[in-house]
Amino acid sequence: MTTTNDITDAPALLTFDNRFAQLPPAFYTRLQPTPLPAPYLVGFSEDAATAIGLDAAATRHPDFLDVFTGNRIAAGSQPLAAVYSGHQFGVWAGQLGDGRAISLGDVPAADGAGRMELQLKGSGQTPYSRMGDGRAVLRSSIREFLCSEAMAALGIPTTRALAVTGSDQRVLREAAESAAVVTRMAPSFIRFGSFEHWYYNQRFDELKILADAVLEQFYPALLQQANPYKALLSEVTRRTAELMAQWQAVGFMHGVMNTDNMSILGLTLDYGPFGFMEAFDARHICNHTDSQGRYSYQMQPRIGQWNCFALGQAMLPLVGSVEDTEAALAGYEAVFEAKQDQLLHAKLGLTTSRPDDDKLIDAMFAILQNGHVDFTLFFRRLGELQIGNPTSDEPIRDLIIDRPAFDAWAAQYRERLRAEASDDGQRRLAMHAVNPKYVLRNYLAQVAIEKAQQKDFSEVAKLQAILRRPFDEHPEHDKYADLPPGWASHLEVSCSS
Repeated sequence: MTTTNDITDAPALLTFDNRFAQLPPAFYTRLQPTPLPAPYLVGFSEDAATAIGLDAAATRHPDFLDVFTGNRIAAGSQPLAAVYSGHQFGVWAGQLGDGRAISLGDVPAADGAGRMELQLKGSGQTPYSRMGDGRAVLRSSIREFLCSEAMAALGIPTTRALAVTGSDQRVLREAAESAAVVTRMAPSFIRFGSFEHWYYNQRFDELKILADAVLEQFYPALLQQANPYKALLSEVTRRTAELMAQWQAVGFMHGVMNTDNMSILGLTLDYGPFGFMEAFDARHICNHTDSQGRYSYQMQPRIGQWNCFALGQAMLPLVGSVEDTEAALAGYEAVFEAKQDQLLHAKLGLTTSRPDDDKLIDAMFAILQNGHVDFTLFFRRLGELQIGNPTSDEPIRDLIIDRPAFDAWAAQYRERLRAEASDDGQRRLAMHAVNPKYVLRNYLAQVAIEKAQQKDFSEVAKLQAILRRPFDEHPEHDKYADLPPGWASHLEVSCSS
């Protein structure tokens, strides 16, 4: 059992640098992860490993488990926890920071385009743990691991997850649970709250240092703009607006869109009480801690904009004027609406846009809302509709209570398809390429978690393999695309999930 953080050169693994450690010491605290006894491998993503040039055989390296649990420190790694602040549920929370995550540093991306930072989530207490134990539990770690990789496979910007390691050490949540560590990856984990921290502490020199580092490392082309800080705010706003549209299009709900959980790179960041829409309800709240519904499905686009305005407030001393700040933020709604329109047309198999398309789309969502129709199955089965064969509608009609309402809508939809001479076969292929058959439903994750808690990690691996190709048919795994069982309606996720 490893009890101290030994140094290893880990030649078959990775050699680290740490760009964030080049910032002044006020930005972070250097510290070692807290070792976990007898770690074991729960899950590993070959796709994430490939992104950093790590071979799958690395899991057999004698140092793998210790390095990616925090028991050993790899060559070049300068472990640290970053400080940031943020608004939580719309209220200024003050200083936060990496309370249970420690950055190991960064490594070159395999494609030669930049670097990837690796972070251990659940690796022990830091100065920012705020009375917490700094640990993560197996339950939440598996959820983050699976969803990070599932979102990447859906083509949605996200942090990645390289591995989950577990330990029999117990930590206390609502009950005692086993500890785990997720190794997650991103070009950077800098957040909106990283900027807010310096603004609200009136430390504008540090604010500028942070913005300059972000520009130089991730947005170098913006340095040529007359006002690079205004350009940075505008670009982050654009990326955030597009990300919100992408979430809405697959029915993904983040659950806790605090400003400290918003990526300065426009990535999906910090998987906690997330969920994918099943029985459609625009008011659905996936986080049972969110009693006011601030982060419900229908609120996500507006909260994304609110968070951009919070970032704009923090960047005001750099941008220089309220007018320029407002101008940088002004594009959010148009970008969101354009991206949402593009994605919904693709989901419906429409290759052109027409003036009355919004009425067709609104009528469709009314049917989904009134009948609480399964979101993923509806769009997937809609791809099977044939213009001249109404009997092809039966699999969709099976999902819907008010079938006359659907039939009336389907007649309008067919007319719209005929208007652009849509071909059934081509449209089916196009729709199935954007409407996943498989998403990480909560009950599927729960089954994998319960098996893993018994040291059976086969379901984690199976789910990962299916979700790696979510648009494929996988007929041998059809049951993973079924409506959720009755018991799934009792599942709840919260900020401890």
